[in-house]
Amino acid sequence: MTRVIKYATWTAAVCLVLAGIAGSTGIRINTTVSIPRGIYITSGEPVETGAYVIFCPPDNALFAEARTRGYIGAGYCPGNYGYIMKKVLAAKNDVVSVTDQGVLVNGHEVPLSRPLLADGANRPMPHYRIAGYTLADRQLLLMSDVTGLSFDGRYFGPVDIGHIKSVIHPVITW
Repeated sequence: MTRVIKYATWTAAVCLVLAGIAGSTGIRINTTVSIPRGIYITSGEPVETGAYVIFCPPDNALFAEARTRGYIGAGYCPGNYGYIMKKVLAAKNDVVSVTDQGVLVNGHEVPLSRPLLADGANRPMPHYRIAGYTLADRQLLLMSDVTGLSFDGRYFGPVDIGHIKSVIHPVITW
């Protein structure tokens, strides 16, 4: 039994060291379905439509409930939220509608964007609905571009650009 404990301790220590090195070098690992799973690296590039980003969610009741439900994890962001990775689907001056049928950006339907009425545990999903809204200078619509099951902008609406921590680029995805 002591051999197993020693092995587990060493494995945990190595994992912590590797995680620390990865975090300090800008490497981020995505294990969710919000964007392609894989290894990403942070960048100093400006935030633009089409970019993948990592952000801290606003510290509010909607995100507190999302953490309670397990949509997002605990982490280092204000409010003890974990980082979230999404794609920027709309930015300054884009016209956005979020309806029961899906999301439209500048009149074009976003694939996989129809809001769910309930989550996998049959709990009602938050309803963010807006029609013909022009995003302000600092607003972004952040969503998944690979699944219709992501907790994203169709539920929480636009996010201020100040919550963005970095643009991220895939190193390898699977």
